[in-house]
Amino acid sequence: MRTVLDVVGVCLLAAVLFIALVAFRRRWLSRDGGTFDCSLQLAQKEHGRGWALGLARYVGDELQWFRVFSLAWWPKLVVNRRQLEGISTRRPMGNEPLVMYAGHVIVDADLRDRTVHFAMTEEALTGVLAWMESAPPSTQTYL
Repeated sequence: MRTVLDVVGVCLLAAVLFIALVAFRRRWLSRDGGTFDCSLQLAQKEHGRGWALGLARYVGDELQWFRVFSLAWWPKLVVNRRQLEGISTRRPMGNEPLVMYAGHVIVDADLRDRTVHFAMTEEALTGVLAWMESAPPSTQTYL
């Protein structure tokens, strides 16, 4: 019986530690502002599949995306503003509303070599568009 309680105690301690580290990491990533909740479709699958909850932040000419439930301090995806060639939006279809934050729209970002699918609020989309348009004139190749 004592061994079972020890195992349960260690598991509870590990869970609490993980939650605390994830919360601290999110706070640290958000310290300079310019962050917003943003899901990313990691795998090109049917609607509602392959999405991961995340956090995006602006750092100069880069939009960095981090998984929510991760302890990695580096971004999973980095999009340079010079790579962006265009953006289109759509409403979530099929099962997509079930796997992402409520009220988000799908943003298809056309990069030079591929298309990346994000999900964000309308307000965050306005911020991304302003960030794209604020690039120096010599670098605005997507307009």
